[in-house]
Amino acid sequence: MKGAEDKLLQELDDLKINFIKTIDKLSKDLKRQNKIMVRSDKRQRKEYDELQLKLQEVKDLSAEIEDTQREVVFTMGAIGESRSKETGNHVKRVAKYTYLFAKYYGLPEKECEMLEQASPMHDIGKVAIPDAILNKPARFTPEEFEKMKEHAQLGYEMLKYSNRPLLKMASIVAYEHHEKWNGKGYPNAVSGEDIHLYGRITALADVFDALGSSRVYKPAWEDEKIFNLFREERGEHFDPDLVDIFFEYRDEFLSIRNELKDV
Repeated sequence: MKGAEDKLLQELDDLKINFIKTIDKLSKDLKRQNKIMVRSDKRQRKEYDELQLKLQEVKDLSAEIEDTQREVVFTMGAIGESRSKETGNHVKRVAKYTYLFAKYYGLPEKECEMLEQASPMHDIGKVAIPDAILNKPARFTPEEFEKMKEHAQLGYEMLKYSNRPLLKMASIVAYEHHEKWNGKGYPNAVSGEDIHLYGRITALADVFDALGSSRVYKPAWEDEKIFNLFREERGEHFDPDLVDIFFEYRDEFLSIRNELKDV
C-alpha cells in the first residue's frame, strides 16, 4: 500500500514538473510571439504611415491638377471673350450667375460648382470667328450673322473629345447656350427640356450680363428694360422656371454684378 502511494505521489510530482515546464515553455513562446508582434506592429505602422503620406501626396497632386484645369478652362474662356473685346469680368460674372441658377434649380453642390467652372467656356468658339465680324460696331448682315452662329458648333468641336467631366460639361454649354425654349435658337433649333439644362442656365446668365454691359455695338441697358425683356421672353427664349428663379433671387444676381463691375 505504501509503495502504491509513493508511486502515485511520484507520478503527481512528475506531472507537476512537466506542467511547470510546459507553462514555462508556453510563457516563453508567448513572450517571443509578443516581441514578434510588437516588431511587426511597428513595421506595419511605419508602412501604414508611409502609405498615408503617399496618399496625401497623391491627393495634393490631384487637387493641384484640378486647380490647374479650372484655371486653364477659365483662361480659355477669357481668351474667347477678349477676341470680341469683352472684359475678363464678363466670364467671371457669368460663372457666378450660373452657379446661382444651378443652386436654386436644385442641382447638387458639386454639379453647381462644376457648372460655375465650365460656363466661362461658353463662347470659346469665337476664337475661330474673324475679328471683322466679332468687333463690328453695327448690326450684322445676314451672312455675317450666319458666320457668327458657327461659334457654338466650333466650341463644341473643340471640347467634345475630352474625357474630363469638366470639359464635357463645357462642350455642352458651348453647344447649347444659344438654343431657345421655343425652338428658334441655334445651332440645332431644339426646344424646351430637349435643351440641356446647362445650356438653358448659361443662356440666361449670358444674356443678363450682355444686356447690362456696354458692347461695341450697343450701350448697357437699364435694369428695368432687362427685367421687362425677361418677362416677355419667359417661355419663349428662356426656360420659365429659370426666369422665375432670377426674379425670386434678383438681389443676389445684382449683388454679383456690382461686386464684379468692369473697370
